[in-house]
Amino acid sequence: MKKRMYQRFFTPPKQSYFLFGPRGTGKTTWLKKKYPRAYWIDLLEPETFRFFAANPERLQAALKAHPGQRMIVIDEVQKLPDLLNVVHSMIEEKKGYQFILTGSSARKLRREGVNLLGGRALLKYMPPFFASEIKDIFDLSKNLKLGMLPLVLDSTNPKEVLKAYVGIYLKEEVQEEGIVRHVGDFARFLETMSFSHGSFINTSNIARECEIARKTVESYLFILNDLLLSFQLSVFRRKAKRSVVSHSKFYFFDSGVYYSIRPKNFLEIESEKEGAALEGLVAQHLKAWIDVQLENYQLNFWRTTSKVEVDFIVSGPDCFLAIEVKNGKTVHPQDLRGLENFLEDYPQAKGILLYRGKRKYIERKILCCPVDEFLLEIHPKKPLTF
Repeated sequence: MKKRMYQRFFTPPKQSYFLFGPRGTGKTTWLKKKYPRAYWIDLLEPETFRFFAANPERLQAALKAHPGQRMIVIDEVQKLPDLLNVVHSMIEEKKGYQFILTGSSARKLRREGVNLLGGRALLKYMPPFFASEIKDIFDLSKNLKLGMLPLVLDSTNPKEVLKAYVGIYLKEEVQEEGIVRHVGDFARFLETMSFSHGSFINTSNIARECEIARKTVESYLFILNDLLLSFQLSVFRRKAKRSVVSHSKFYFFDSGVYYSIRPKNFLEIESEKEGAALEGLVAQHLKAWIDVQLENYQLNFWRTTSKVEVDFIVSGPDCFLAIEVKNGKTVHPQDLRGLENFLEDYPQAKGILLYRGKRKYIERKILCCPVDEFLLEIHPKKPLTF
């Protein structure tokens, strides 16, 4: 059966650019459709990697053999950072080349001091699907557990693909690249971090659970971010009228990846796991929206030292939203408490409570909105107006 191609919202620039994103977000598939006649260099192919690794200047020689070619895609460029020096010099020659450089990790580029071409190439991201990109098949209950990765959703056996997904990173990124000394420690760390999805990062507690040093935990957190497998939110403290916490909140980049990593435990309450996944699904949509905006927007959370909290604060030149996510099908008065406290301090903000019900209505000046309806309305080319 032929797979359906969904139209991504990504708009490519006309100049050279980096396109980063975790594996499975569809970067290669999209690029092959967008640039079918481009000169393609896939550094995951062993023969191609060896050819250019032996002498990166061969890129110039290869393009001289294709004099009419001006569009060049280098897939997984972090595998061979030395190629960027050649790319840099070719862009400087101003011969009309456009380079599209993809990567699923920025770690090696940063580690080796690569300056990402000194700003001569734009930095873009390919996130998992937006709900509105696949609106005809989006199902909140299903996508909470399967996530939004094209690699997974395009598969005939999505659960098996998701199960193997993290193993690919452990083998091909972590082990083969020698990122960590003990892969077993890192795998155990991943499982432990699944219990921190949507929660504060406490490195001391994580180290104790994993039975590894605290400094090792801190380095592992950096690795997760560099591999684009996670992101963190800082607390909103602008003109704070109350004392707020200092810890960051942690999220895996995709709710399905979180679900696959979290160990199955017969003592665990399924609603707790599902609630964390729901919050993460909203987080990944908001982050993906912010990443593509030309204006400066911020995604934070708010929590006072007296434990009054709002899950997400989206702020920018034309947007100030306070968003709380609840896994229940009905809204209870206590669900609005955090938003009401935040709006007392920031009356110019708009409060939104997302829940699993079906009705959209206003309660005590707060918009109560079904989560799936909210997600389906998020579009990177449209403002966040609700």
